[in-house]
Amino acid sequence: MRERLRYWFDGTMDRGTPALIGWLALASIILIALVTGAVVALTASDAELNGGWAGVTWMTLMRAIDPGTMGGDAGSPVFLALMLTITIGGIFIVSSLIGVLTTGLENRISELRKGRSRLIESGHTIVLGWSEQVFTVLEELVKANEGQRRSCVVILADRDKVDMDDQIRARLGETGRTRVICRSGSPLKRADLELVSPDAAKAVMVLPSTDKDADVDVIKALLLLNNRTWQGVRPHVVAAVQESENLAAARLAGGETAIVIDADDITVRLVVQSHRQSGLSTVCTDLLDFDGNELYIRPEPALTGRTFGQALTAYDRGVPVGLRKMDGRVVLNPAQETVIDSRDHVIVLAEDDLLIRLAESPPAIVETAIASAPERTQLPDRTLLIGWNSRALKLIDLLDRLVEPGSVVDIAAPGRPLDVLSTGRRNLTVGYKHCRPTSRRSLESLDLGAYEHIIVLADDQVAAEHTDDRTLVALLHLRDIAVSLGNPYTIVTEINDDANREIFQVTKADDFIISTKLISLLLTQLAENRHLYGVFSQLFDPAGPEIHLKPASDYLIPGVAANFATLVEAAKRRGETAIGYRIKRHSDQAPSYGVVLNPPKTEHLALGADDNVIVLAENP
Repeated sequence: MRERLRYWFDGTMDRGTPALIGWLALASIILIALVTGAVVALTASDAELNGGWAGVTWMTLMRAIDPGTMGGDAGSPVFLALMLTITIGGIFIVSSLIGVLTTGLENRISELRKGRSRLIESGHTIVLGWSEQVFTVLEELVKANEGQRRSCVVILADRDKVDMDDQIRARLGETGRTRVICRSGSPLKRADLELVSPDAAKAVMVLPSTDKDADVDVIKALLLLNNRTWQGVRPHVVAAVQESENLAAARLAGGETAIVIDADDITVRLVVQSHRQSGLSTVCTDLLDFDGNELYIRPEPALTGRTFGQALTAYDRGVPVGLRKMDGRVVLNPAQETVIDSRDHVIVLAEDDLLIRLAESPPAIVETAIASAPERTQLPDRTLLIGWNSRALKLIDLLDRLVEPGSVVDIAAPGRPLDVLSTGRRNLTVGYKHCRPTSRRSLESLDLGAYEHIIVLADDQVAAEHTDDRTLVALLHLRDIAVSLGNPYTIVTEINDDANREIFQVTKADDFIISTKLISLLLTQLAENRHLYGVFSQLFDPAGPEIHLKPASDYLIPGVAANFATLVEAAKRRGETAIGYRIKRHSDQAPSYGVVLNPPKTEHLALGADDNVIVLAENP
C-alpha cells in the first residue's frame, strides 16, 4: 500500500506547477488545522482572548503566509510555542511556493521561447521552411502589406525560434505594420503544422531548403497540405522545386489548387534570354518585387468596346500589357485590333493600383520622332559557356531551339562533358575547350575575341559560400581581357547571393542572374495574387510573348526629342507593347541600372542609338 501511495504521489508531482501548488495548499490547510486544534485544546484561555476557533484559525493562517506577524504575540508558553511552530511551518511553505512559482514561470517562458505555442491569427501568410530566400520573401511581404492596417507572416521551420527571430531582426530590422512570428517545428509533421493555424491563413508558401533532398521535403509538405481536412476556405498554396524532373511529382502532390514553379527552368530561361539582351534580369526584378512597378489585374468598364491598341495610351500612369479573359485565359500583347469585352480584365503595369486612372485626353504624339523600322536579319552567333553545373545541359538545349542554324557554343570547363558533345543538335554546334575559370592564362588561351556572348555559370560543386568568390575572380579576368580586345563580347553570369551584387558591379558585367532572389520574388507575387500565375508563365515562356530589349533606333530617331507616348505608338505600329526603356550610360548604376519602366506618357525623352526600348513581343 505504501508503494502504491508513493507511486500515486510521484504521479501527481509529475503534473507540473499546478499539482505542486495544490500539495502546498493541502499542507498549509493541514498545518493550520492541527495548530488551531492544539491551541483550542491546550490553551483555552488564550484561544478565548483571540476570538475562539475563528480568531485562532485566522491568526494561524496569517502566520503561515506571513511569518513576520509573530513579533507582538503574548500568552502562555504553550501558546507562544504553537505560534512559533506555525511560523516555522509557514516559512517552509512560503519558500517552497516561491520556488515552485519561479520554476513554473521560467519553464513557461522557456516553452514560449521554443515557439511551440499555438497561433491564433486569421488572414496571415504561412511560410514553411527556412533558407536564405526567407529574408527576400519577408522583405517583399512587408512592402506588399504597407497599406494594410495590420498583417501577419508566420514562419514554421525546424530551427530554434530565438535564432530565427534574431536573424530576422538583424537582416530586416523593423517590419512596420507587418508582424513576423516564428514557430519552431517541422513543416513535414501534421501536429507541428497545426501550430500556425493553417485553416485561417490566406496563403501558404513552401520554400525549398538548401539541402540535397530539398525537393523531397517540398513534395512531402505539399502532400501533407493536400491531404489535410480543411475547415472553411482553403488557402492557396505556392511552392518551388529545384529540379525539373521533380515538377510533375510536386504538382501531383499539391493537387489542382497548388501552384508549383520550376526554379531550375526559370533560371535557365533567364540566362538564355539575357545573354543576348543585357538588362533583362533588372527588368524582371522590377516586375516581380513590390518596390517599383507591379502587374495588376483589374476590370475597366470604361474601356469596353475599345481596341487594345487604343487602350495602350488610355492611362496617365499605367501601361496595359494584356487581357485576362472571363475563363481565366491570359493573353499578353494581344493583336492591336482586339476589342476589349465587358467581362475582360485588363493587365496593367503600374507603380501602385491607386495611381491607375484613365487619362482625360490622349497624349500628344511626336510623329517626326518615330523612326522607320529597319529589317533585321538574325545571324548565327558564337557563345562561350564558362563553367559547368546541373543547369548547363538544359541551357544548351534551350539555346539550340532559339538560335539561328550554324550557331556555335563552346564549353570551357575543367572536365569534358561527353554526353553533351555526343548529342546531335539542330541549330547548334557544341565544342569543348579545357579551362580553369579562375586562371587568367587559361582564359586567354580560349581566343575570347572570337565570341559575341559569354555566359559564366556558378559552380554547384563548390561550397555555396565560395561559389560567388570564384565567379568574381573569373569576371574580373574576363572584363580586363575585354577592355584590351575592345569589348567584343557581352558577359552574363549567375550569382547565388544577392548581397554580392554590389561587389560584382566592379566587374562591369552586362547582366547578373540572381536566381534565388527572382524565384523568391515570384513566389511572393503568387502568394499575394494567384491569378498572376498565368501572366508570369507566359512571360517566362520562350514560345509566347516575351520581354525584349531592342535598339531604341528601331523606334525613335536617335537624339530627337519625343515623349513616352510616342515610344508606345512606335512600338504599337510594330505589333508590340512598349513598357519602358534603358539608358546605356546608366547600365552600371544601382539600383535601376538604367532601366525605366512605366514613365508618365508625357515624359520627355531623347534616346540614343546605344539605348534600348523594353517591349513585349513574340519575335526577338
